[in-house]
Amino acid sequence: MIQDILAKIDLHLQRAKSASLEIKDWQKDLNSNIFEDYEKVKTVDSFIYRFIKLQDLMGDKLFRILLDELGEYKDNMSLLDVLDKLEKLELIEDSSLWIEYRKLRNKLTHEYPNNEDEIIEGIKLSIEAFEGLEKILDTIRRYVSTKNL
Repeated sequence: MIQDILAKIDLHLQRAKSASLEIKDWQKDLNSNIFEDYEKVKTVDSFIYRFIKLQDLMGDKLFRILLDELGEYKDNMSLLDVLDKLEKLELIEDSSLWIEYRKLRNKLTHEYPNNEDEIIEGIKLSIEAFEGLEKILDTIRRYVSTKNL
């Protein structure tokens, strides 16, 4: 079960990584002019979509399945409970950071076209947060491998 969800995550991870590397190439010049470049808009849209999907799969599926495999999950656990348990298992460094990623994710899903500066800031923050998601996934993969899950 964990391997199935990790395979789905890998699809989004690789596509997000590709888009994020492209964005990083022109991140110094990241401003409202990108909205006039259709190719850049496609890259940003692709990255944001994959970032959101990646975070959803991790938060809604992977974390819960992992805890369930370890006998640590209960149906009535809130996301905060799940994050606290993952932090105690040292699979995430700081549960409050995940909450910040979640807020960013929610902000990205409610894009307001007339506030381009806010959108640009969200893109920059999501590139940074993506690196944090990758780190969490690496930690979980090592843990899953070590535990033969």
